[in-house]
Amino acid sequence: MSVADDSTVTSLPTATPTQGAGTDAAGVSVPGPAPMPPTNPAHRSAFPPIGDYAFLSDTETNCLIARNGSVEWMCVPRPDSPSVFGAVLDRSAGHFRLAPYGVSVPVDRRYLPGSLMVETTWQTDTGWIIVRDALVMGPWHDNERRSRTHRRTPTDWDAEHILLRTVRCVSGTVELHMSCEPAFDYHRGTTKWEYTGPAYGEAIATAKDTESDADMPTLKLTTDLRLGLEGREARARTRLVEGDNRFVALSWSRFPAPQNWDEAAQKMWSTAESWRQWINIGTFPDHPWRSHLQRSALTLKGLTYSPTGALLAAATTSLPETPQGERNWDYRYAWVRDSTFALWGLYTLGLDREADDFFSFIADVSGITNGERHPLQVMYGVGGERTLEEEELTHLSGYDGARPVRIGNGAYNQAQHDIWGTMLDSVYLNIKSHEAVPETLWPVLKAQVEEAIKHWREPDRGIWEVRGEPKHFTSSKVMCWVALDRGSRLATMHGEEKHAREWAAIADEIKADILAHGVNDRGVFTQRYGNDALDASLLLVPLLRFLPPDDYRVRATVLAIADELTDNGLVLRYKVEETDDGLTGEEGTFTICSFWLVSALVEIGELSRAKTLCERLLSYSSPLKLYAEEIDAKTGQQLGNFPQAFTHLALINAVMHVIRAEEAEHQHTFQPANH
Repeated sequence: MSVADDSTVTSLPTATPTQGAGTDAAGVSVPGPAPMPPTNPAHRSAFPPIGDYAFLSDTETNCLIARNGSVEWMCVPRPDSPSVFGAVLDRSAGHFRLAPYGVSVPVDRRYLPGSLMVETTWQTDTGWIIVRDALVMGPWHDNERRSRTHRRTPTDWDAEHILLRTVRCVSGTVELHMSCEPAFDYHRGTTKWEYTGPAYGEAIATAKDTESDADMPTLKLTTDLRLGLEGREARARTRLVEGDNRFVALSWSRFPAPQNWDEAAQKMWSTAESWRQWINIGTFPDHPWRSHLQRSALTLKGLTYSPTGALLAAATTSLPETPQGERNWDYRYAWVRDSTFALWGLYTLGLDREADDFFSFIADVSGITNGERHPLQVMYGVGGERTLEEEELTHLSGYDGARPVRIGNGAYNQAQHDIWGTMLDSVYLNIKSHEAVPETLWPVLKAQVEEAIKHWREPDRGIWEVRGEPKHFTSSKVMCWVALDRGSRLATMHGEEKHAREWAAIADEIKADILAHGVNDRGVFTQRYGNDALDASLLLVPLLRFLPPDDYRVRATVLAIADELTDNGLVLRYKVEETDDGLTGEEGTFTICSFWLVSALVEIGELSRAKTLCERLLSYSSPLKLYAEEIDAKTGQQLGNFPQAFTHLALINAVMHVIRAEEAEHQHTFQPANH
């Protein structure tokens, strides 16, 4: 991403094809369907396509809802807690469905504008209903006593730990069906339902016989439907007529669930207002791609864990990078790299509070215990946990048969030398306008520069966390240069002139080493020293201002990746046959790399080619404008964990690159680097 250079091109909005909008039979304005790439009809799966899921969040918990109205992934009370609904990984591992009886495909589904609330419109042979789903947000609660979980500065809004689902019958009559079937502890425990009152409106589910050491939550189901309890399932079925309203609330904390429709409607309004107030802080261009920028920003916000300031790489675990493949990882943790890049995406749009909170989180986890400062790890638990032991859940089938299913992540203690540079780069961007480094943050920053100085000559496992032998990855060396370069600039801001001079000199030394050993005879930056393999991470060379975009080596590298490291025009991380990543099988194209290519093409003056690729990538978004980690170049399907923070941050940067370059071209100020 474009980071260190103070000068950026600006742009004018340009016309692009937009998706049609219309009005449904109930008079509700709905967007037209997104263009979907072709699918493979030869393979029919019991699992919904990854891209068909909707993503909800209250910035403490999140969930995925399938097109058929079934919640199929939800972990409480934290996003890295054991799942209570896990049908995305095994069709018997728990769900929570609310939909018309006998109907599986809705007429339309959309996010309410400016929010992470989903509205689904259903048609049956006899009528129409509208279902709205939200993880409830309300005014800040802990006013008389401090929160036991929040470490960051309180905001105006707070999670209420309620999944709320409302139903409105807008025409005719509809038979409504609800099924809530938790499967605690990744389906390792059993479920017991009990009524909590004399009637049928409330029941609680508790876990029995779980294997996890974690305390299992108690789930409370509150509704104006009549609940029946059948084994591990709570169900309801009723006939709605035009004008009827119903609600179902699933809660797991002390905050009271709504007791009637009016209270449910009020909670829906407050949730919508909290999201609207947040998105209104941002600055979005008046452009046809604005909706993609807003959706990506909301997704990044939804992947934050507000009590600590951590930012998840994704909401899920073990969604496969290749169909039925083994490249399945748990991404429900805070990667320093992903988080700092994601915060740059939010910063680009004027949304910087999350950056302040994340840097406070980093200060926490890098703090001093018993007189010793902790070195920066690759990743942390959302509560700052440093040990994330990996485990396989052999009892789960995996998404569409992709196994193993993993929880935890064994990469937490890998040596990855890019993390110091990514963090320092993001800090530099965030505080550049203030021209002052916070006193609490300076010791942390200084420690990261010192780590880069200590280790930059050593091999590591690189940005892609390969599980083969450590190598001298060129992109890792570039990020070490970033650490020293940004560290020098930050030292100047902080009045540490001696450090600034010393670190600038070491930055020059690292750059010289990279140019001597990380560039081949064609003038192309290579994946690792002494080898000609290409790697998409080298697209960061111009975006991080390691070299100016008009340098011949930059242009040669960008075009080599565009022409030689692509599958059907989409960018691969690397060629698996050229890289010892410790795994077998193929993988899909990494969407972040394709968006990086858009930005890099703009940098070298290939604006037309960049815009064409950007339009194509936007057409691959899910119907709700979400992205997983990868795209299958043959089918266009989303692959990998979902939604993926890394992808959405790269989208923001790529789209803004194109928009600004178009405006500069319109104003005759855009200067292609090769001219």
